[in-house]
This record gives sequence, C-alpha cells and structure tokens, in this order.
Amino acid sequence: MIDHRLVAEISLAGICLDVFGGMYLAYDLLGGQYGPLRLLTRAVTYSIVFGVGYGLGLGVFFGVACGLATGITVAVELQRVARRRDHFPLRWEVFFSAIRAAAFGAGVYRSAGLPFAAAFAGLLTAGQAVAYSRGMRPGIDYSAARKPRLSRAQISGVILRTLGYIAAAMICSTVVRHIDHAWLFALRVGLVTGVVTALGSMVNPFIEYYADHLPERRLGVFGIVLVFCGFVLQSVQYCLPILDIAVG
Repeated sequence: MIDHRLVAEISLAGICLDVFGGMYLAYDLLGGQYGPLRLLTRAVTYSIVFGVGYGLGLGVFFGVACGLATGITVAVELQRVARRRDHFPLRWEVFFSAIRAAAFGAGVYRSAGLPFAAAFAGLLTAGQAVAYSRGMRPGIDYSAARKPRLSRAQISGVILRTLGYIAAAMICSTVVRHIDHAWLFALRVGLVTGVVTALGSMVNPFIEYYADHLPERRLGVFGIVLVFCGFVLQSVQYCLPILDIAVG
C-alpha cells in the first residue's frame, strides 16, 4: 500500500515541473534574451538542485518545499550579485532567510509537530540573520565559470550551517518538544543540509555561467524535458488504480 500523502506530493512535484517547463517553452513570450528568463533559469535550476538533494535525504515534501523556497530566494539574491555586484540590504536578506526557514519548518512539521516546527523556523531565521550580518551569504566568492568550485569561505559556511542546523534541532527537541531519537533526527537534518549546501555551492559557478549564456534551443529542449517529467509524475496517481496498487 502506498501512502496517499506520497501520491499527492509526487503529483505536486509534477505540477511544479510542468509550470517551469511551460515557462521555458514560452521563451519568446517572456522577452527572449532580455526578459526575466535569466532569473527563471536560476530559480528553476537551483530549485531542482536543492529540491532533489533535500528530497533524497529528507523526503519528497521536504524536497519540494525547501527546494522551491531555497531555489527562488537564492536565485533572486544571485541575480542582483551578477548584475550589480552587491547584495540586498540586511532587512531583505532577513526576509529571504525567513522564507527558507519557514520552508524548513513546514518540512519538519509532520514528523515533529507545530511547536517544534515554529521554533525551528525561528531559530534558523535568527541564525541566518547573524550569518548575513557577518558577510556569510549565497553570493560570497561569486563567480560564473564552466567548472565547479568550492572556496574556503564557502566550506566554512557549509560547516557552520551544518552545525547550526544540528544545534537548532537539538535545542527545539530539548526545550519545545522532545522527539524520538533526537540526536539522529538532528544529525540527519544537519548533515543533509550541509551536503546539499556544499553541492549547491560547487555547481553555483556553472549555473551562473549558463544563466548568462542562454542558448535558445537548449532552453526549449530543457522545457520539454521538464514538461515530460511533470507529466510522468502526475500520471502516477492514475496508474496506481490501473495496476491495482492500494492507496491509503
């Protein structure tokens, strides 16, 4: 028997892929080379990278929620760095942090409950705000190149992020609500976050390079692939009854 929530999550992921794929196919309608497609390219690519990473480590719903929140906010921040070579004011950076933290809270809500999720999101927002105030942000050591790279500052950020997420999960488990196997849960969340952050930082130059060198035909092909993947994922809910697979 397959959990009905998993089926719904798979269908939701398919809808998201269809929307993104349709935007790529509407390249000309979105203004072509001078339209918002550079931002869209960043948002889609980062959402997929982070979404797949979080999804494999922490579940499909976690991957969809945190992938979209992280991908879109990081894309907006890096778009500004790429164009203006500076960063947003701290109040906007805190706002982006709150969006990502809320997504993480939503991701742990089902397994840890609302008080834990709210406290976890609050701690993450505060921690990221402190990191921003000290210069640790997605655009640190920004570069656009056709090869991956992970600088010393980015490695430091990955380590601090991993330790911070582990500490936040443990604090919430101790103060707000104790959960079963708290250490294992905290280590899982922290390590998955650290690994995904490291991978995202490594491919960052590659994504940034191609976001500013958009080949039209490849965009169209990529859009078709996304639409096809979305179609496959949405078809799961209809194939299960045909295959006599119970949903509960």
